[in-house]
Amino acid sequence: MSETKKRKWGDRRDGRWVKAPGLQTVMAYLMPKRTDCEVYLNDKLDATELLQYLEQKNAQHPEYKTTVFHCMIMGMARMVKERPKMNRFIQGYRMYERDDISISFVVKRRFADGGEESLMVLVPKDEDTLDTVSRKIVGDVKETRKSETSTGGVDALLDGFAKLPRPILMLAIRIIRYLDFWGINPKVLTQGDPNYTTILCSNLGSIKAPAVYHHLNNYGTNSVMVTIGTLHKEELVMPDGTKAIRDVIDFGATLDERIADGFYFARSLRLLKHIFAHPELLDQPLGQPSGFQYE
Repeated sequence: MSETKKRKWGDRRDGRWVKAPGLQTVMAYLMPKRTDCEVYLNDKLDATELLQYLEQKNAQHPEYKTTVFHCMIMGMARMVKERPKMNRFIQGYRMYERDDISISFVVKRRFADGGEESLMVLVPKDEDTLDTVSRKIVGDVKETRKSETSTGGVDALLDGFAKLPRPILMLAIRIIRYLDFWGINPKVLTQGDPNYTTILCSNLGSIKAPAVYHHLNNYGTNSVMVTIGTLHKEELVMPDGTKAIRDVIDFGATLDERIADGFYFARSLRLLKHIFAHPELLDQPLGQPSGFQYE
């Protein structure tokens, strides 16, 4: 993102303190748990133009296959870039805004019932485009799937905690939650943890499952949970009133209603749909505005 602003009193390492309006300030005290403030959205994204765009793009560069999931990640990053309130979180009864956009997702090491999962976090920068993000994701996924077990990072840290005796683990978690409340937890406990990212994304379409409701977590700072369902054909009513068979993607999002109001959320969704309808925007650097007009 843009150059990191100078920290001031009250800021956390992972976010700058934002003076919220009275309603949102009081809501943080009335409903301190993130799971008390969930708003669930279920919608469909028209991916017809996106698929045509990907067919041409992949034909030009067959050695690198860009997928719908890559576009979804880049599209959400662009949406957050232009809608900064989507990058906010509430912790310790205060509202904060991140300097960086971070999107996390789970990688299945092996598509089998016993296959382990690994956590991945992508932090796109202003100069990033769909091509750079796509290559980053592909490279990280290939590296992860070289081993069927965790090889380091947050996965190894979780494995270490899981080996602790129950009373010690309970005490450790209470200490971590206390540090998290005041924003003084060590970076080693948060780096690579999807609970500390802007958007936690689950690509359920990759396992032929529909988009579902997924709860937020009270632990961490994640305020937006997105599920992506299967790509399929469906009849839609077009803007001119006619009906057409289109390629659509089921889309679900769970939001912390304390970070913004419904009007802001609705406009953010409209921007994401606009990006899918104009996929060439994904080839522009993330820091370049889309030019979308909010009517």
